[in-house]
Amino acid sequence: MATKEKIIDLKPKTEKITEEQLKELQALVKTINSLQFEVGKIEAQKHELVHRLSNSQSQVVVLQKKFEEEYGTCNIDVNDGSIHREGDDK
Repeated sequence: MATKEKIIDLKPKTEKITEEQLKELQALVKTINSLQFEVGKIEAQKHELVHRLSNSQSQVVVLQKKFEEEYGTCNIDVNDGSIHREGDDK
């Protein structure tokens, strides 16, 4: 009598999550991707605003130098434009 050899399947068995689980996972990944995109947009806006802030601060320094040349060292009230020099009565 001939002996039968047992055939062994060496391929790994592929298992899958349920369709409902897959849809839930895909929805979460889509949400994460969308939020990351939005954060990127906000960071780009933040960068632009910080750049504009820096430019405005530089313009104030230039204007202060012009005032100093014209009026000497002083403090200027930004509300009414009055000039206050050291030693002046307030």
